[in-house]
Amino acid sequence: MKNEKAVVVFSGGQDSTTCLFWAMKEFKEVEAVTFDYNQRHRTEILCAKDIASELGIKHHVLDMSLLNQLAPNALTRSDIEVKDGEEGELPSTFVPGRNLLFLSFAGVLASQVNAKHIVTGVCETDFSGYPDCRDVFIKSLNVTLNLSMDQDFVIHTPLMWLNKAQTWKLADELDAFEFVRNRTLTCYNGIIADGCGICPACKLRKKGLDEYLEGVVS
Repeated sequence: MKNEKAVVVFSGGQDSTTCLFWAMKEFKEVEAVTFDYNQRHRTEILCAKDIASELGIKHHVLDMSLLNQLAPNALTRSDIEVKDGEEGELPSTFVPGRNLLFLSFAGVLASQVNAKHIVTGVCETDFSGYPDCRDVFIKSLNVTLNLSMDQDFVIHTPLMWLNKAQTWKLADELDAFEFVRNRTLTCYNGIIADGCGICPACKLRKKGLDEYLEGVVS
């Protein structure tokens, strides 16, 4: 695949940055796309811009502010508490339709820049119950995108069946472990690197990191 081009859906977080390094290894040419939906922490977009600039990746930032208007949630409203789902409910950080819209617009962008491949960091192993992170959704949307634009896109999900420890392992194998650990923003409270340590995203990230480092040492 080294002679082909990919667009990476990129937030500047651990997962999408790992996917960016994966794509840089797999494809000859890579571009990244970040979506501005008036997320709670503008640092996320700045972080994505900085990473793309440092890695020499062409970076697109697309306005998706309508998503904020349609789907108020803890990632877009400071007055909504970040919390895990209770009694079968989805977490307060779930944004309805987000991956559907993001991947659809990534497909439109890919068509414009002549890229066949779309890379996203969704994962069904550590996915917090988000329905739009499931493999069946990605496969369905891949078919829909191809039919809608008469294209032959391939959506890649390098992390689909990895837990967080395995995602850290992949970053290490890509020689990107320290970069991902120190430069990415996963924290729901907008703190780069190891984050606040108390939000659900930070707890999941740290749990995976600890498990991976314990495995490396042992």
